[in-house]
Amino acid sequence: MTKYSCPYDPFTSVRKEQGIHLGTFNGEKIPMILRPKDIKAAAMDTETFSSDTPYRVPIPSEEEVRKYRQLPIETNPPEHTDYRNLIEPLFRRPAKREFIARIEALITDQLNAALAAGEAIEVVSEFSLPLQCKALTLLLNVPMSESERWLRWGMNVFTGENRVEKGSQLEQYLDEKFTQALADEPGDDFFSILAHAELKGRRLTKDEMMGYGNLAFAGGRDTVINMVTAVVGYLAEHPDDLVRLRETPKLANTAAEEFARVVSPVGHIGRTCPAGATVAGHTIEPGQRVALTWGAANFDESVFEDPEKIRLDRKPNPHIAYGFGAHTCIGATHARTIIRTLFKVLSEHLERIEFIECTQNREAGPNLDRHAPYDTLTVRFMSRNQP
Repeated sequence: MTKYSCPYDPFTSVRKEQGIHLGTFNGEKIPMILRPKDIKAAAMDTETFSSDTPYRVPIPSEEEVRKYRQLPIETNPPEHTDYRNLIEPLFRRPAKREFIARIEALITDQLNAALAAGEAIEVVSEFSLPLQCKALTLLLNVPMSESERWLRWGMNVFTGENRVEKGSQLEQYLDEKFTQALADEPGDDFFSILAHAELKGRRLTKDEMMGYGNLAFAGGRDTVINMVTAVVGYLAEHPDDLVRLRETPKLANTAAEEFARVVSPVGHIGRTCPAGATVAGHTIEPGQRVALTWGAANFDESVFEDPEKIRLDRKPNPHIAYGFGAHTCIGATHARTIIRTLFKVLSEHLERIEFIECTQNREAGPNLDRHAPYDTLTVRFMSRNQP
C-alpha cells in the first residue's frame, strides 16, 4: 500500500480551463468553485452566496440527521455576527499560554502511554480520535470524563452507515446537557454559557442552543482527526523532519499551516444563490447551491509554488483551509494550537516513527478523485530515550 505523502489534486486541469466543476452529491448537481479569487469573492458576498439556509451549508445536506439550524454558520451577517459573539470568547482561549500548556500535557500523556505499551498503534482510532475528544473538553471547558461518551461516536457524527442513528445520539446528548445547564446556576462551560446567554435582550431558545451544539460536535471532529493522523503519517515517512523540527522549534508554526493547506480538512462548503449568479462564466440558477471548494483553491499553482509538495517552512502560505470572510472557522485557533503542539511534542520525544501499514481514504466519483488522509494508519512510536 502506498504511503501518504501529500494529497493528489485532481482539479488541476479543470481549475485552469474552466474554474468550475459540476459535482453530484446525493443526486444534486452542485457547481464547485475552484479558483481562490472566485471563492474569496463568493465568501465575501453573503447576499448573493447565502449561508442563511438551514441544513444546506454542509454538502451533502443534513435534513435527515438534525432538526436544528447550525449556529452561527447557517446565518448571514449581521445576524451571524451577533450569534458568533456569544461564544467567541470561549473559542479564543486556545491562544492563551495556559491553554497551550494543557494541550501539550494532554498530547504528551497520550504519547507516553503509547510508548509505555511498546506496541504498534492504530493512529486514527487509538491516538487521533481520543486526542480530539479530550482536547474538545478543554475547549468547551467541561470535565475530561465527557470525552468517554464522545469516543463512542467514532470518526464523524453524521457519516457512515448509521448516519441517522448517530445524529439522534448527538441530539439526545445535547438535549440532556442543555436541560441540565438551564436548571443549574450560570457557569463558565459551553453549555452553561449558552443556556444563560442573552441575544438582543432575550434568552436563546432551546433550538438555538442545540444548533450551537450541533456545530461544535460535528464541525470540528473529523477535521482535527484527519490533520493529526496526516502529521503522524508524514513524519513516519520523513524522519529527517523530526530532527528539523527539534532543531528549529519555530518550524512547528509554519508546518501547522502547511498541513492545514494540504489536508484542507473541510474540502468544500455550500452556499445558496437566491437570485442566481455568474462565476467564471458559468451561470448559477436562482436557488441553486454552489460549493466553495477550499481544497482545490489550496492547490492552485498560481498561488502556491509546487502545491503538491509539502514544505514545512512554506512562507507566505495564504491558504484558506479555515475558510474566508465572515464565516472563517471559529475553531481555527483551537485546531492550530493542537497541530503546532503536536509537532513540538513528537519532535521532542521521538527518535522516529516506524511506519507499519495503512489504508487510504479516497473521495471518489463524479466529483473527481481526491486523496484524503488515512482510513487507518498503523505505526510504532520510537522514543529518543530507548536504549
